[in-house]
Amino acid sequence: MNEKKLLLVKTALRLFYSAGVNSVGINEVLKESGVAKKTLYNHFASKEELVMATLQYRDDIFYHWVKSCLDSEMSVKQSVIALFSGLDDWFNDRVTELDEFKGCFFINTAAEFSDPKSAVRAYCLQHKEKLRELIRLKVRVLTLEPAKEMLLVDTICLLKEGAIVSAFVGGDKEAASKCIPTVSTLIDLEC
Repeated sequence: MNEKKLLLVKTALRLFYSAGVNSVGINEVLKESGVAKKTLYNHFASKEELVMATLQYRDDIFYHWVKSCLDSEMSVKQSVIALFSGLDDWFNDRVTELDEFKGCFFINTAAEFSDPKSAVRAYCLQHKEKLRELIRLKVRVLTLEPAKEMLLVDTICLLKEGAIVSAFVGGDKEAASKCIPTVSTLIDLEC
């Protein structure tokens, strides 16, 4: 990605994540980035294309961060605990690559696009499915029956998503750490 395009994407992501996609106009992105309108439209034919680029950019950063949390430990149990510890760090603004915590960019953005068939909502769902698969690959070494494996993955993902919403909407910055005893017990039951 060239320098101007990356600047537009980073600026738009910061603004969209802070205020919401529908609250931020193209002119605000241009003003904040210092990029000319013609340059923006050379890279993005519409605001929706810019939104998609911000989703892709954030997806890459967030996916690699989650993967690094999961890969930081050898055992399944410790890997999942590391994920929730990482979420705790994110909620409490201790993860520099994710910026100040303002909820999940994908949940927030999907909520702004009411059409379930929109490309934006589809991308947000794809992001959540990628993370789910990452978690599934980590727990599959427990060699569970497929139904039990899916139940465990579903539960971990629901706890993760619930913690994110609780931290953002409810202001419970300890929501992720509160999930650790539950995920620990669930994994112990499956081992």
